[in-house]
Amino acid sequence: MAEPDDQEARRRWRLVLGEEAGRGGLGGVSGEDARMDRALAALYDRDGGAAGPGGPGAPGRVVGAAGAAAGRRTAGLGPSAPSVATWLRDIRRYFPSTVVQVMQRDAVERVGLRALLLEPELLETLQPDVHLAATLVALGRAIPETSRQTARQVVAEVVRQVEERIADRTRAAVTGALDRSTRARRPRLRDVDWDRTIRANLRHWLPEQRTIVPERLVGHGRRARSVERDVVLAIDQSGSMATSVVYSAIFGAVIGSIRAVRTSLVLFDTEVVDLTDRLSDPVDVLFGTQLGGGTDIDRAVAYCQGLVTRPADTLFVLISDLYEGGVRDSLLARVTRMLDDGIQVVVLLALSDDGAPAFDRELAGDLAELGVPAFACTPDAFPDLLAVALSRQDVGAWAARYTAPAVEQ
Repeated sequence: MAEPDDQEARRRWRLVLGEEAGRGGLGGVSGEDARMDRALAALYDRDGGAAGPGGPGAPGRVVGAAGAAAGRRTAGLGPSAPSVATWLRDIRRYFPSTVVQVMQRDAVERVGLRALLLEPELLETLQPDVHLAATLVALGRAIPETSRQTARQVVAEVVRQVEERIADRTRAAVTGALDRSTRARRPRLRDVDWDRTIRANLRHWLPEQRTIVPERLVGHGRRARSVERDVVLAIDQSGSMATSVVYSAIFGAVIGSIRAVRTSLVLFDTEVVDLTDRLSDPVDVLFGTQLGGGTDIDRAVAYCQGLVTRPADTLFVLISDLYEGGVRDSLLARVTRMLDDGIQVVVLLALSDDGAPAFDRELAGDLAELGVPAFACTPDAFPDLLAVALSRQDVGAWAARYTAPAVEQ
């Protein structure tokens, strides 16, 4: 008789490898495991049941509840939306939310579920996450009127979740970096608050001299100007940047809500669209994008140059994988002029949790030679990056410590 640990291992391998492994000696499954296996088979088995949407797929089972992943199982999900809804309910029942998100993504990308996302009844059953939002944004105008409102509600829920995660930290980081109301420890003569300085130094009264020795000067709190810095976000909306677009739109809205920062939001592929006037509504921004197509970074940077009115107070953040379809030499010359004008330039190869991105290493290296850091950044690290950049610290050094730059500076 197999030991308990051995039985659990066999159970997990059976769920990972599927029915073929059962016939090969791992045995069958029953009860909850059987229902879990059917949910997996619907997505990852060539001859799986009719529990979900159909089409050919790629190999691989992702098993959260069973504690393993991989296998050689191909997809086969039946085409009806009601069956898809049942399948979605099943996977939410048997697997943790992180695994549900992976399985939803596999169904969308590999087995033809994309078309069924146009059904409002199906959209209502999906568990919102950034990748689903990116898929809906990519579908854009292809979403029929009957599903559009539901799609916006799904994306709005994702925006709400992400804002809840990053908004407070971002505002605190930005306002902290720009706060000029903190009293200076070594104020200039014109900034000394003499009344507070005298009171702070009364114990240093010299009777024989009838004076006070001001060992500590107290400065006036300098009022912040209405706008301290300008931030220009230029976001590559090619298909590979989908999740970066979602996060960037949300960050743009959060930064745009800070009075001390004037924020511009520009999206581009081979065309350039300025969505600054929609910053207050990230959902509107996202549905104003058109993911896919080519990339002309040089054209986008040229447009952004025209937005700059205070070069020394401007932070320009380019979010792109740097696969340039425009004129590379012109782009590098344009970035050089921006730097010469005093504009602070940062390049993010991705703003997402998706891991190391693919990018043009040659162009990233050329930018590094100009002194422009190029690196990927997670949404959780982005507020800290903003604080470093806006306080005029060394972004390249920060990236080397926290994000592992894509190229050596």
